[in-house]
Amino acid sequence: MNYAEPITCRLWRFEGETRPLGIVRRSAWSARLNGLDPWAYLRDVLSRIHSHPSHRLDELLPHRWRSG
Repeated sequence: MNYAEPITCRLWRFEGETRPLGIVRRSAWSARLNGLDPWAYLRDVLSRIHSHPSHRLDELLPHRWRSG
């Protein structure tokens, strides 16, 4: 690893699924693959997730998402 490289480059390249940046990046990519505007999808999901019933979280996945 090149330690002279900016930290942000290393974070983007080596993020894991459990790191927040990795989760957001994968969610945006998945939304794009499903023909959605990634930023509209992320804004909507992040604004609704705290009040959405936990037994219906699958409704917030990109392939089942409907704008609220």
